[in-house]
Amino acid sequence: MKTEKNILVAFILNLFFSVFEFIGGIFTNSVAIISDAIHDIGDSLSIGVSFFLEKKSKKGPNDQYTYGYIRYSVIGSVITTVILLTGSILVIYNAVIRLFNPVFVNYNGMIVFAVFGVVINFIAAYFTKEGDSLNQKAVNLHMLEDVLGWVIVLIGAIIMRFTDISIIDPILSILVALFIFVNALKNFKAIIDLFLEKTPKNIKIEELKKHLLAIDGVEDIHHIHVWSIDGFNHCATMHVVAKENAKLKHLIKEELREHGIGHTTIEFENSDEKCAECRCEMHKVSKPHHHH
Repeated sequence: MKTEKNILVAFILNLFFSVFEFIGGIFTNSVAIISDAIHDIGDSLSIGVSFFLEKKSKKGPNDQYTYGYIRYSVIGSVITTVILLTGSILVIYNAVIRLFNPVFVNYNGMIVFAVFGVVINFIAAYFTKEGDSLNQKAVNLHMLEDVLGWVIVLIGAIIMRFTDISIIDPILSILVALFIFVNALKNFKAIIDLFLEKTPKNIKIEELKKHLLAIDGVEDIHHIHVWSIDGFNHCATMHVVAKENAKLKHLIKEELREHGIGHTTIEFENSDEKCAECRCEMHKVSKPHHHH
């Protein structure tokens, strides 16, 4: 719940602020501020999307989404990351143009706006630092880079105020944009890994196998698949060779095959055994569909 509330707070702060910032950019004639405003409006839109999808990702499983809606928060992260990548490219483009055609900038106005910017974005960043979904991380990255952007604008404005070198304005916005770009790319790679069903970084299959084979009565394990739904909820399927009722297994598999389900993993339980994975636990051990 906390994650959602934080994202909402950040969204509202950001939206109000981008409008205020846009006016400020026009008033001070600073490309650093205007491009930051565009980037902020993009941010707040993507944060809005994140909020909506993070909320959705908390819904329990149903017949359509038998594993719940966890991956929706990853989609939120995709959208946010794409906006970041695009935004930083636009900022760099605008700044490069300004490098060659320097313009007069109202430094005093910039300083005032930058102080506001640092304070407001710092509050927003503070609100989003909790939570660890990829989505939340993307939102927090937005906030941090906004604080950073404003600190840099502030420093730049102060330097320009005393030296009158207006080229500092675009140079600063290029630096900020590059930082954003690199971080967004890292985030993007993490998302791609998820969709490629890559084994999570902190899990070593061989290690896992060793531990499982050490269990009494387990003769062999093969067909191990480990993947992650959102970077935090991992899943695994495997074939365990142990003394079990093979006829029953065969019948079940045949029935499933008639329904077009080929890759099945059947875990046997005794009737007197209590199943740990009741429906309420579902979202923790969910599994996207696998094609083999």
